[in-house]
Amino acid sequence: MAEDEIEIDLDDLERRMDGAMTALRHEFASLRTGRAAASMLDPVMVDAYGSPTPINQVGTVNVPESRMVTVNVWDKGLVGKVEKAIRESGLGINPQLNGTIIMLPIPELNEERRRELTKVAAQYAESARVAVRNVRRDGMDQVKKAKADGMGEDDQKFWNDAIQEVTDKHIAAVDKALEDKQAEIMQV
Repeated sequence: MAEDEIEIDLDDLERRMDGAMTALRHEFASLRTGRAAASMLDPVMVDAYGSPTPINQVGTVNVPESRMVTVNVWDKGLVGKVEKAIRESGLGINPQLNGTIIMLPIPELNEERRRELTKVAAQYAESARVAVRNVRRDGMDQVKKAKADGMGEDDQKFWNDAIQEVTDKHIAAVDKALEDKQAEIMQV
């Protein structure tokens, strides 16, 4: 193989690391901070028609006031399953049924619950860091394979440094997102 044909797809690695950041933002959106938000139900899946389905695909999610989320379930047969999914989701919300409408009053967060939520946020951030490091490892493996295919040591060092730089940038972004989310959770 000619030396100029060996190249690592840095854009692909960066895109995959960006995917880890997107997933982290999505998980952070599900952490409630004492205010009602329709996005807090995004990670909750309902066993509907034999497959896990997001709540927003079995009903309409609304926020009628700052401390209330409602879910208007379209299929009466799924009301119990939606209620059970919310109850078991770990959001700490007690659903109240009113026909096909499930009301979710959002209680004020106490200090203990805020601390628990910051720990959950830290776990989400660690998962994102692990995902970024896994992408880094894949990139480093590509460099090792390219070295075996005839890549020079200078090129190998260049690609290792470039991959590490992208990794460091994404890890810093994860840390900043975690810091911001923890500050938001602890704000009274």
